[in-house]
Amino acid sequence: MNEDKESVVCPGVYAGFVSDGLIAWYRENKRDLPWRNTGDPYKIWISEIILQQTRVDQGLDYYSRFVSRFPDVFELAGAEEDEVLKYWQGLGYYSRARNLHASAKMIVEEYNGKFPEKYEDILHLKGVGEYTAAAIISFAWNRPYPTVDGNVFRFLSRLLAIEVPIDTGTGKKLFTETAGILMDEKQPGLFNQAMMEFGALQCVPVSPDCNNCPFVFKCMAYIARSVNLLPVKQGKTKVEDRYLYYFHIKQGGETYLEKRKGKGVWYNLYEFPVIESGSPLEFMELRMHPRFQEIFGDIKEPKFRLVLENKKHILSHRRLFASFYEVTVDADFLCQTLSGASDSLIRIPENTIDTYPTHRLMEIYLEGSFYS
Repeated sequence: MNEDKESVVCPGVYAGFVSDGLIAWYRENKRDLPWRNTGDPYKIWISEIILQQTRVDQGLDYYSRFVSRFPDVFELAGAEEDEVLKYWQGLGYYSRARNLHASAKMIVEEYNGKFPEKYEDILHLKGVGEYTAAAIISFAWNRPYPTVDGNVFRFLSRLLAIEVPIDTGTGKKLFTETAGILMDEKQPGLFNQAMMEFGALQCVPVSPDCNNCPFVFKCMAYIARSVNLLPVKQGKTKVEDRYLYYFHIKQGGETYLEKRKGKGVWYNLYEFPVIESGSPLEFMELRMHPRFQEIFGDIKEPKFRLVLENKKHILSHRRLFASFYEVTVDADFLCQTLSGASDSLIRIPENTIDTYPTHRLMEIYLEGSFYS
């Protein structure tokens, strides 16, 4: 397929046919979602950030809880980060919550709490890319900025048989320009919602119901029998294996948590003390690890019990295998040994763990029958 825009974009009458068909389909089939029933850019922003890496059915309850607790930008800006992360817990990709919090403070400080209305200003907010900025300005103010997400890539690539890889700069530019040409100029916000919803419900990734598609006789991929070959991606991200060994230290009714540092995906979330490795470690190898010595020192007769082994958890760039050890220790010795292990280590009553924001692996362990 030629990559020239003229070879894949249908102008004029065909563009009108597509936009009219999408909007008619949307009015009949759209899901009733709370962020579609508001023009408040703050709430639209929250929904779009949640939906960046989250399915609608999963994100719906989180959205409702989040905007109930933080109904406006002032409430979000004034909250502590731990609380924001706690309300985000379970959604993953926690940098989204931290970016929301930082941007809320920026809106309060630089815009007096009024959500910015210029595309360039919205794009300047942390965690907001071209798609999210276009979605906010389109849905809140009905401005003609095309929203091109995964659903739109899929629909347009099939409708017009575009074989340009969607994960390239050329592809992203081409699809954005194509969506802009097809856009209903009078109802850009509605058009964007319709195209995204069509991709989510009708033109689905696997085995779409083409026979009941309003564009079946205009769909170039259907005519060419290439629906399941589109969209095209250039390459896959290399996934790294990491092994995590957590120590649930039990001291009477108390335990220890550590606030994760660095700029990783779980930055500022709480977890049990952990040893990380690029390869699996036997227990004797763990005992020789410098981090083990830092935590437990010269403990002579540790009472370690392996309660969860190699629990697999997939992130975008990593495949994690987590093991959890329950460790029973002498109260006085533990207090002395861990005092210098880490300035981020805290001692807490075990029954207060659920008040701290934790990541999904910690949730799995704490919710499981193996946790006692």
